[in-house]
Amino acid sequence: MAVKVVTDSTSDLTPETADELGITVVPLNVHFGTEAYRDGIDLTTEDFYLKLSHCRDLPTTSAPAPGTFAEVYDKLAKETDEILAITISSKLSATYKAAIDGKELRKSKARLEIIDSLSAIAGLGLIVISAAKAAKAGASFDEVIDAVCSSMNRVDFRMAFDTLEYLRRGGRIGTAQAFLGSALKVNPILTIRGGLTEGVARVRCRAKAIDYLCNFAMSFPDIEEIAIEDATTPEEAEILAERLCFRFVTERIYWMKVSPVIGTHVGPHVLGVGVLPKQ
Repeated sequence: MAVKVVTDSTSDLTPETADELGITVVPLNVHFGTEAYRDGIDLTTEDFYLKLSHCRDLPTTSAPAPGTFAEVYDKLAKETDEILAITISSKLSATYKAAIDGKELRKSKARLEIIDSLSAIAGLGLIVISAAKAAKAGASFDEVIDAVCSSMNRVDFRMAFDTLEYLRRGGRIGTAQAFLGSALKVNPILTIRGGLTEGVARVRCRAKAIDYLCNFAMSFPDIEEIAIEDATTPEEAEILAERLCFRFVTERIYWMKVSPVIGTHVGPHVLGVGVLPKQ
């Protein structure tokens, strides 16, 4: 039986990608006042950004309950005796702890390992994709874990913002705090390093931000996987894809949509690209 791969909704994998690769996605939660929604299940990305544009107070987010992970583990244990869960960085969310605590609540005895990716969004998504592809190809449990560790060391991504206000208010700004307070209208470029948000550049306009993302992806001589991610600007994602198609086959690009939980912290006008360079 093949290894079953579990991740959380901050990986921003589309349902189509998750289904194709046999990945189980555990949703985090978004809270608008007293109303709670499961990320991507009770609230679509489109509905979320519509609500975000009309709400006075920012929504909040929370990790899945440990019992939710336990239920997933027990369900998958009926199909396999080896399960690997890969979560968002423990420095950004309590989801990793919930996944660990869920291990103690499960009833099944399948082999289960839980990995803190120290990443999120496209970075986490590409790590999970590499694990699922290895599992689908018949790799052993230890080989799938090795694939995850290798991907964690190689994966890289950049995301362009029009504002860091959402990150600041949500407490996830990390070292990008240094990018706040500029009198200039700039587009900050961020990544995640060591599990935390980090600012890497500032450009003067959106066109320059797309140039930056394109040059970043093109700087890798050979890649294994590539992903493009947007929230509410698919036309920008298309422009970026068209720029990259001269180097990367369009059909090989994974398209990702910033999920409600991530959108709470990054806002509606972000654009990113992630790469997994070949070894």
